[in-house]
Amino acid sequence: MIDFNKVAILGNELEYVRQTFENNHLSGDGFFTKKCHSYFEETLGVGKALLTTSCTHALEMAAILMDLEEGDEILAPSFTFVSTVNAFLLHGIKPVIVDVRPDTLNLDETLLEEHITERTRAIVPVHYAGVSCEMDTIQRIADKHNLIIVEDNAHGLFSKYKGKNLGTLGTFAAQSFHETKNITSGEGGALFINNPAYIERAEIIREKGTDRSRFFRGMIDKYTWVDVGSSYIPSEILAAVLFAQLEKASLIQQRRKMIWDQYNQHLGNWALKNGFRLPIIPDECEQSYHMFYLLAPNLEVRTRFIKTLRDQDIYSVFHYLPLHLSVMGEKLGGNPGDCPVTEKISDQLVRLPLNNSMTLNEVEQVMDVIMEFSS
Repeated sequence: MIDFNKVAILGNELEYVRQTFENNHLSGDGFFTKKCHSYFEETLGVGKALLTTSCTHALEMAAILMDLEEGDEILAPSFTFVSTVNAFLLHGIKPVIVDVRPDTLNLDETLLEEHITERTRAIVPVHYAGVSCEMDTIQRIADKHNLIIVEDNAHGLFSKYKGKNLGTLGTFAAQSFHETKNITSGEGGALFINNPAYIERAEIIREKGTDRSRFFRGMIDKYTWVDVGSSYIPSEILAAVLFAQLEKASLIQQRRKMIWDQYNQHLGNWALKNGFRLPIIPDECEQSYHMFYLLAPNLEVRTRFIKTLRDQDIYSVFHYLPLHLSVMGEKLGGNPGDCPVTEKISDQLVRLPLNNSMTLNEVEQVMDVIMEFSS
């Protein structure tokens, strides 16, 4: 059987977990949390990194930090996971759903301005498959309308746009370390803050609304409740696993690139013959090799394609359903035809197996079965 995703121990994960017990520190913000924070700040150039219990919670923190009022709006793509909009909706902020581009499947920057109103406060670009959105244009629009950019970078750790690391381009960026991501702690995320004016309050919000971080730095002699907040700090056990994975980041990225390149190099002629499309990576984008997907000609062919692989114990999956056509999306005013590109690709997209323990032999097995498939 070839799994779509498979968790792999690649280094010191178990040893570092053991050390957290020896250090008698299982709650958050210990030795390994600090190591992770330093890694992101020094390796990526993030202004301030704060580990969170999930990418969703990182987005929630950004929503709180922006001090938005009920009825304010954010712009987000329809082709994304629900967390991208739920994190804002929970705080009374209305998500305005925008269609995506047919090439990268990212937020269509050419449609943004027609959705901007006097209540629009932020743009939330999602770097789908770790391929950057068109950030120069998005930044110009944000500057023109005085909007904040919150990058949903769940797929894009180590990706770049014009040589700049994703996660450093917006005021805020949310990162995911779910077990399906390149670098994982099982669950977990991080908020990257690139404007220093927000750092101190972010620490307070993350600490249940207390100034406990200032207390630990010796700036005050006791800490108290000073703002809204919640429990966003992950266990030190998760941080230990995460840091062990970060130590193997180069190996992980090399392995995923090898797999992605094999698919891309060998499936092109087959795809052209059978009406499938491979991913499109713009020249200015350096991707994270988070996923390899195909766009089938239509839903019927995709369904048959997935079944053909499944019959050979190869697990491929489709991805997001259009947010604007979900139960919640319709309650917010979404209608069929609002986002035609999203509606089309949602029926076409299929993700091939790609994980950190996958071998070249397994990749070849997947491709052999695909080559026998005819649409």
